[in-house]
Amino acid sequence: QVQLAESGGGSMQPGGSLRLSCAVSGYSHNKYCMGWFRQVPGKEREGVASIDSNRHTMYADSVKSRFTISQDNAKNNLYLQMTGLKPDDTAMYYCAADVYRCTLPMVLASVDYWGQGTQVTVSS
Repeated sequence: QVQLAESGGGSMQPGGSLRLSCAVSGYSHNKYCMGWFRQVPGKEREGVASIDSNRHTMYADSVKSRFTISQDNAKNNLYLQMTGLKPDDTAMYYCAADVYRCTLPMVLASVDYWGQGTQVTVSS
């Protein structure tokens, strides 16, 4: 019933910025965690950033200080502001929801719902 819809992906030169968005519907926004994962061919899907109901956040070491996860006040939209993009950031990015465990950082096994993914490509 929970639906997640990502948008905002695209192509960018190294050093550029993009903001990903995730529209959330189908559940009440009380105890939950939201996050972003990414995956490239041949590699396991990995956590990028996560946020809990109190807006505490955690980041993967590879993106810390460059990416920022946030939500709007109604918590109907999740964002990932990406700056200083690197070629290694190229991946399919997925919005994810954890409605039961809700402990940071989100891990792959705790994800209850996935978005369809949005592609980010960083190259010159």
